[in-house]
Amino acid sequence: MTPPVTGSSERSRPNVVATLWRSTHPGPTVVVTTIALALGLSVGVDLDRLVVLTVSVFFGQVSIGLSNDVIDAPRDRIAGRTDKPLAREQAPIRVAWISAIVAVVVALALSALLGWGMAVAHAVFLACGWAYNAVLKSTVWSAACFAVGFGVFPSLATLALSHPHVAPLWAWIAGAALGTAVHFSNVLPDLEDDELTGVRGLPHRLGRRASAVVAYVALVVGAVVVRLGTDVDSTAGVIATWVLTAGVLVLAAWGLVVSLIREPRRLSFQLVMAGALLLTAEVVVASRLAA
Repeated sequence: MTPPVTGSSERSRPNVVATLWRSTHPGPTVVVTTIALALGLSVGVDLDRLVVLTVSVFFGQVSIGLSNDVIDAPRDRIAGRTDKPLAREQAPIRVAWISAIVAVVVALALSALLGWGMAVAHAVFLACGWAYNAVLKSTVWSAACFAVGFGVFPSLATLALSHPHVAPLWAWIAGAALGTAVHFSNVLPDLEDDELTGVRGLPHRLGRRASAVVAYVALVVGAVVVRLGTDVDSTAGVIATWVLTAGVLVLAAWGLVVSLIREPRRLSFQLVMAGALLLTAEVVVASRLAA
């Protein structure tokens, strides 16, 4: 007996959902959303507005992740990237496009509920992500997307407040430094695959070693700017920010030495990510102390 068509359709639906979720880059999506939540808590955003902020950033990240993989699908097939679900045969490309567009509309609509300032700032952040995915990842302007986007990012929390305002200058610089470090380190594991498919952003043009150096220097700049830019009164606050700053400096020094001794690869990427985590924690702590 032939099974009913509806049953077959229902069985295939979870596969589509799973494919779309894996294509959102779940790790970065959850991390960036968590950072937005932490920043919102640190500056004292009210619970109801905090929920809207967090959900808005989540949908925005979903849209960026999906758009990245659906745009890259043809190149990923050429490179044999079987780890990319949308590069496989019969991948739901059309559904992915629709989902990415719906997600960005939802993200902006939720941002608008928190005020025009939040909506504009989030639109800039999302525009940077989409522009990178669509065009700029293969140009010398690839790093600008991360510097501008993450420079704006700390202001999402402060603009979500009942009495909104942009984040202080040190937070803008730290965010830009963080975005730059992540961008220049992110290419290290996939440099050859990117070159094969014609992706030649600024890190690819500088090379593996120079990209690693730029990433570590950016982390150092971000950590120092946060420490010098915040006016901390409490002893505990001073100790916390100094410990986090020192942690970033130690990791950066370690990474620079390793990168100069041998060609940077997985270890350099891991050291930058660890430094980025400490820098993020430093920004969150400093935002709380400055609130």
